[in-house]
Amino acid sequence: MADTKGFSSIETPGYVGFANLPNQVHRKSVKKGFEFTLMVVGESGLGKSTLVNSLFLTDLYPERIIRDAIEKQKQTVKLEASTVEIEERGVKLRLTVVDTPGFGDAIDNSNSFGAIFKYIDEQYERFLRDESGLNRRNIVDNRIHCCFYFISPFGHGLKPLDVEFMKKLHSKVNIVPVIAKADCLTKKEILRLKCRIMQEIESHGIKIYPLPDCDSDEDEDYKEQVKQLKEAVPFAVCGANTLLEVKGKKVRGRLYPWGVVEVENPDHCDFIKLRTMLITHMQDLQEVTQEVHYENYRSDRLARGGKENGTKPERESIVPTQVNTVLSEKDRILQEKDAELRRMQEMLAQMQARMQAQK
Repeated sequence: MADTKGFSSIETPGYVGFANLPNQVHRKSVKKGFEFTLMVVGESGLGKSTLVNSLFLTDLYPERIIRDAIEKQKQTVKLEASTVEIEERGVKLRLTVVDTPGFGDAIDNSNSFGAIFKYIDEQYERFLRDESGLNRRNIVDNRIHCCFYFISPFGHGLKPLDVEFMKKLHSKVNIVPVIAKADCLTKKEILRLKCRIMQEIESHGIKIYPLPDCDSDEDEDYKEQVKQLKEAVPFAVCGANTLLEVKGKKVRGRLYPWGVVEVENPDHCDFIKLRTMLITHMQDLQEVTQEVHYENYRSDRLARGGKENGTKPERESIVPTQVNTVLSEKDRILQEKDAELRRMQEMLAQMQARMQAQK
């Protein structure tokens, strides 16, 4: 008799076992690991690097050189991508943070946008090429899944630079507005600034990342958490990597003459809410990037690539002509294979019909 050790009979009538499918997906996902790309945009001195290091408990910029004012006058926007492998309780995350030093530092910032938009489009183009290639199994996803846009706490709302940039960016990437260095403001000032920023975002038609609504069957705690996250936008945060002792406990914070600002204290800033939003909605950010922003780029890209009107493509500097030719050839091959597959399906259907008629 065959050994059936490790297998048990189904105790509940009508139970098949596919309820365990999520466990299989979980095991496979944990084994494969996760990828996430975060872009941080904002003027120098707003604490972007400190906040990112605080969020992920790592040092992404160990050898960063701080430039003086004279060097910043000549500096153009240059994107720097830093990748780090983070592992927590057996779950691996390949985190890439794209920083934008030089943004907003020049006297004339009209050219600050070009390098950022070019980088975002280049990542979409690279993914499109890899997706259309022969080896699709090991595609590295470097598309920007989320952009933290840092807003200065020292103004009375959004600056013209903020408005213009976000209006041009919102169709390409998920924007999460962040008020930097919130420890400079009182609670009333933070609430007033938040209301003003949200009014300006709405009046200018800027589309920021919308937190998804909860399903009716979600538990009440999760619904309350999502409600609080929605009310906290834009997130007023401050970062710190220094451990201080407060009432016998080690906390990460900033020491001032009047006391300590605890980064992870929700009464002091929205750091915990921002981190919760990023972690709990990381999958949704990736899905929106794939299903909305990338699909918009892909459809626009293929539509422009298929035109034979002799005019130069709108983004010729980003997409070489050779790539257009290669993609057109691959599209033709895919169409031929689709047509062949349809013919085989039709033949199979006809054979099945004849077999049924013979019965």
